[in-house]
Amino acid sequence: MRKILLLLASHGFVFAAGFALGIYLLPILVAPPSPDAAVLEESAADAMFEGELTRDLRGSDFVHWGEGKISLSTTKVVHEGKLAPGPDYMVYLVPEFVEHEDEFNPLKDQSLNIGQVKTFDGFVLDLPAGVDLTAFNTVVVWCESFGEFITSTKYR
Repeated sequence: MRKILLLLASHGFVFAAGFALGIYLLPILVAPPSPDAAVLEESAADAMFEGELTRDLRGSDFVHWGEGKISLSTTKVVHEGKLAPGPDYMVYLVPEFVEHEDEFNPLKDQSLNIGQVKTFDGFVLDLPAGVDLTAFNTVVVWCESFGEFITSTKYR
């Protein structure tokens, strides 16, 4: 009986570890190529606002983080840097600076979803027509699937 319990426990652990590893690796394996540095620089050239992503935010940890520069123009949001890989990342414009999911969740209804991030070494997202960037002051990268804060920056 002890041997059966030990086998069940060890197989259960291996299954759980494999499942967790799959959740982490799948977005990396299916991610399209990231835009090259020249495309990112060109897209960020006419930025009206900029902000820096850092790993030292209250909601960031060793698997939820971002670093680099966010640039916003009247037509684009550009990220030059790196994001921790993960599933279902979305970019939001938020009216107040937040650095944790407990701060973002109450503001999510007042925030503007810009689009999905599918690359982790920089991205370019088109802004919807008519967005007033001055109505917001923060960019948040958020994991919709797990309701996890990834990173943010205050741009004005």
